[in-house]
Amino acid sequence: MIESKIGSLLELKFQEEGFTDCFLIEVKSHANNKLDVFIDSDTGVTFEKCQLISRYLEQYLDEEGWLGDSYVLEVSSPGVGRPLRLLRQYPRNIGRKVEVSLKGGMSKEGTLVAVGEEDITIEEKVRVQDGKRKKTQLLQSRIPFEDIKKTVVKISF
Repeated sequence: MIESKIGSLLELKFQEEGFTDCFLIEVKSHANNKLDVFIDSDTGVTFEKCQLISRYLEQYLDEEGWLGDSYVLEVSSPGVGRPLRLLRQYPRNIGRKVEVSLKGGMSKEGTLVAVGEEDITIEEKVRVQDGKRKKTQLLQSRIPFEDIKKTVVKISF
């Protein structure tokens, strides 16, 4: 209920200048009137953008009393380690290492090299037998979105 109201408010906000590249990832309502709002952007989410969106939502939460007098609102980007949930999140991660869990239970790890309307392409390092030795080869795999259970960007240090 509150999730859909927040979603509707953000749809309006994301039509304003300076916010048109933003999109909603998820709204999570917790016990004790805590609300987490995860947003993303085609150009990256800044602290200032989160702050402006938080103030915008607070106006409505205070006016309408949807969470009562006392609540906690946190607006942030999904952060590293959280799965990519929307097709729109993939292009910004081209060139990064990802782990793709497939619906069949298997997973693939490699570099995200392309994003299409219906699939992604990752480049994997695979060890193959070459005579008596093993050598590393780069193989590209196309993975349809319908086969993907979740995709997580891996952090490299």
